[in-house]
Amino acid sequence: MPIALTSLRHAATRPQRLVLLSLLLGTATACEKVSAPLTASGLVVVQGNRQTAAAGTLLPTPIVVRVRADDGSPVEGVPVGFAVQLGNGTVEPATALSDANGEAKTRWTLGVNQHAHELLTSVPGVDPVTITATGVVPTDLLVAQGNLQVAKSGTALPVQIVLRVVGANNTPIPGVAVTMSVTSGGGSINPASATSNAQGEVTVRWTLGNQPGLQSVQASALNLAPIILSATGT
Repeated sequence: MPIALTSLRHAATRPQRLVLLSLLLGTATACEKVSAPLTASGLVVVQGNRQTAAAGTLLPTPIVVRVRADDGSPVEGVPVGFAVQLGNGTVEPATALSDANGEAKTRWTLGVNQHAHELLTSVPGVDPVTITATGVVPTDLLVAQGNLQVAKSGTALPVQIVLRVVGANNTPIPGVAVTMSVTSGGGSINPASATSNAQGEVTVRWTLGNQPGLQSVQASALNLAPIILSATGT
């Protein structure tokens, strides 16, 4: 038996002991009460809204949202869903549990050749929140290297042809199909079609035809203005 109760037994009358014992037990019961778990009532964006990046690329800043209770406290362990609504992009992961700060995170890759993008974040029983992003779309097809070379007829040009797809502010655009075709000279292009890489570039090898003189190829992508490259066979 605890010392306090033993002392009460000897120091107080029976009615007094019963009253004091009741008070002690009530205090112990109050201390054992567990707070009710918080319930999600709101969802707010912490970071990642309204970003701009090249269409088809991963946004530089992760998307982070916070689940909150009525009093603004963070709610842990709540599944948060992320679903692309516009722009044909992808997210990873599509569902995440909120952490001790009530936060859930995902990475958003924008869709190819899409300007407007929307991502819906949702929690069961809570109003969803829409996050937007802007994709920089292709505006120009440029020659990065390899134009106006001179080489022996019937041989490959010493420098490979590099084409670059760009958008506003010279932003490189990946994921764009670029095709090339010989328009004079009878040579060949390998490969004749390729997809722009993370730098917005496509690299091909041009082999001249056997006929000496000026030769040319045409490059095109999407609805962009095609470009003509020239080389001279000797």
